[in-house]
Amino acid sequence: MLCGHCKKLAPEYEKLGATFKKAKSVLIGKVDCDEHKSLCSKYGVQGYPTVQWFPKGSLEPKKYEGPRTAEALAEFVNTEGGTNVKIATLPSNVAVLNADNFDEIVLDETKDVLVEFYAPWCGHCKNLAPTYEKVATAFKSEEDVVIANLDADKYRDLAEKYGISGFPTLKFFPKGNKAGEDYDGGRDLDDFVSFINEKCGTSRDAKGLLTSTAGILSSLDALVKEFVAASADEKKVVFSKIEEEVEKLKGSTARHGKIYLKAAKSCLEKGADYPKKEIERLQRMLDKSISPAKADEFTLKKNILSTFASS
Repeated sequence: MLCGHCKKLAPEYEKLGATFKKAKSVLIGKVDCDEHKSLCSKYGVQGYPTVQWFPKGSLEPKKYEGPRTAEALAEFVNTEGGTNVKIATLPSNVAVLNADNFDEIVLDETKDVLVEFYAPWCGHCKNLAPTYEKVATAFKSEEDVVIANLDADKYRDLAEKYGISGFPTLKFFPKGNKAGEDYDGGRDLDDFVSFINEKCGTSRDAKGLLTSTAGILSSLDALVKEFVAASADEKKVVFSKIEEEVEKLKGSTARHGKIYLKAAKSCLEKGADYPKKEIERLQRMLDKSISPAKADEFTLKKNILSTFASS
C-alpha cells in the first residue's frame, strides 16, 4: 500500500515519466521498498518517498531535495542529465464542465454522469484527482457513462444550485434522475468502479477491462441450456426461440443478444466442439497486444460462448 506522501507524489511522478519517455539518455524508474527492502536499505532509503538520481555509469546516488512537482523534478533531471525536455500534458478522460456545457452533458437523458464538484485550492480534491482520472480511464469505452468535474469555486452559481457546501462533493446524475443524487461511497478506485458497474449496468474492472460477466444475459440462460441439451433437430426449434427473445431486447442488451444468436448459429453449423475451440482462439487473440475496442469485442464473444460451453 502506498504511503500518503507517495500517493501525493504519484501523479506528478507519472507525469515526469511520460515527459522523459522518449529521452534516450534518461530513465525514470521506481522501486517498491516494501517488496525490495534490501535494495532500498543498500541505498540508504529511510523514509518514503525518497527520490535519488543516479548519474550515467555510477551507482552513487544524489538525493533529490527539491519540490515534489513534475515541473521541479523535470528541471532537476534536465540539469543533472544535460537534457532539455519540457513537461508533457497527459490527456485526461475526465469531462471538464463549465457554465456553457453543464446542462448539455449532465442533463443528457441518454447518459449516466458522475460529477465531482471541486475547488483548485482544496487538498482533498488534489488527493482525489489521480484516482478520479483512473475512474474516467476505466470507463472511457462506455459511451453512456460520463465521468466529469466542475470547478465549483469558479462556477459558484452551479455549485449553489446543486447544494454544494464542501469540496470535493460528488453527485451522480443517472438517466432516470437528473435532479442528481449524492455519492456517499468510498473514494478508492475499486469503490468507484463497483458503484458505476452497479448503477450503470456496466461490467468493468479497475483497469477498464471487461469482466467475465460482461455481455451475459440472464434472460437467455434457460434457452441456452435447452439449446445445448437438445438433439440436432430440436436445436433448430430452440434457435427460433432464442431469436424471438433477442428481438425483444433493446440497447446494449440487443447487441449482446446478436452475439448469442451468432454463437448458436455457429454451434448448429460447426458442432458441439465449436464453443471450446473458439474460446481458445479468442483467448490467444486477447493475450496479444490489441486495441481496447478489439479487447472488448473478443471478451464479449468469449463470455457469451462460455455459456454454450458450460451449460
